Amino acid sequence: MANLGDCMIEAVVLNGARNGDTKVDEVSETLSSILKNSGQVTVFQLRKMEIADCLGCFGCWIKTPGECVINDAERDIAKKLAYADLKVFLTPIVFGGYSYELKKVLDRQICNILPFFTKIEGEVHHEARYEHNGSLVGIGVLPKPDAESETIFKTLVARNAINMHPPAYSTEIIYNDDDEAKVIEKIKEALVGVGLKNE
Repeated sequence: MANLGDCMIEAVVLNGARNGDTKVDEVSETLSSILKNSGQVTVFQLRKMEIADCLGCFGCWIKTPGECVINDAERDIAKKLAYADLKVFLTPIVFGGYSYELKKVLDRQICNILPFFTKIEGEVHHEARYEHNGSLVGIGVLPKPDAESETIFKTLVARNAINMHPPAYSTEIIYNDDDEAKVIEKIKEALVGVGLKNE
């Protein structure tokens, strides 16, 4: 794999697998080994971490700008995401959306955007806090093809991308019966979508 901007990158993978989501964990391992060719990779196995739900207090905007008022593992995740060149949301698709393990982490990412507003394609969104924002890849895992869930998931990643201000984003769906070769192919397609290309 070549690198984003022809330089080594820092990638962060948020593994939103629940207990028993073995396919998601297998995809995480394959993804990590592919990304290691392009730089440094940090994988957060969210279900194994103590992470509280967002309080909705906006303290990260008012009291401690850029940092959540809750002092738990999410602070480390938010810092890593703020400086990452590539962010990967890896999750079982649950009713078209993210797992609870991933959703609660993403809810607490508001510290990485500003409380001020800007217009993007005629819609009102929050401004970016940082000048550098990494590309975003969303990888969802399903037991089998489900057109409605896949459409919802792809739309969700696209809408999150608007608020996170990545220079590029892509999504990919992996099924439980995809073999290793197919998983590798789909991961590489997702990475190509954000500028990580095969050499």
